[in-house]
Amino acid sequence: MRVNPQGAAAPESGRSFTTDARRAQIVTAAIETVAELGYARASFAQIAKRAKLSSVRLISYHFDDKEDLFQALVDTVQEQARLAIQPRIRAHREPAAMLAAYIEANLDFLAEHPVEVRALVDVFANARRQDGSSLVSSAGFDTPVALLVQHLRDGQRSGAFRPFDAEAMATAIRASIDAAANRISAGNSAGSSAGDGFDPRAYGRELVTLFDLATRNGEAS
Repeated sequence: MRVNPQGAAAPESGRSFTTDARRAQIVTAAIETVAELGYARASFAQIAKRAKLSSVRLISYHFDDKEDLFQALVDTVQEQARLAIQPRIRAHREPAAMLAAYIEANLDFLAEHPVEVRALVDVFANARRQDGSSLVSSAGFDTPVALLVQHLRDGQRSGAFRPFDAEAMATAIRASIDAAANRISAGNSAGSSAGDGFDPRAYGRELVTLFDLATRNGEAS
């Protein structure tokens, strides 16, 4: 999806705003259906019912098959996350502040979008082809771990971060964030963050403290 300077979504090449609006309606229904019923029960019939479509043929008109629809679901949620998170990171210049913003923005997104998070986690976990391979991918997006590795190494070169294995640290940071997404996904209802009272923002604040202590260069002035 492209975004124009005013922040509104621009239609993909060769598609009208009406077509994009219908596609977005179907993707939203797919997200809500997966979040409530799980990927295994998210049939075209269930999605069409939630989208208030007169026929499942309207889904097939806009999407080639189930893989096309669920790839659109993944791309949509990831784009929502990118638009929410990246500006908050870029608002800072100091490596430690950028890392803190990265963690907090990720956890804020999880807190504010439990339905989308639940759907995304379920699709990644359960959408499989007959050969067992994943039905969807993150192709076209930089991997979060690779971006973190680059940021951590930049911080080390500037002297803001102490020497450490950047790949190991990035993996630990990303795994901690993904653990929160999995906890939200395990919540009892689509309207709550988690069934055990899990607070993503409080968790995020703890992660900021933890990884600040783990990465900071005590010798830096």
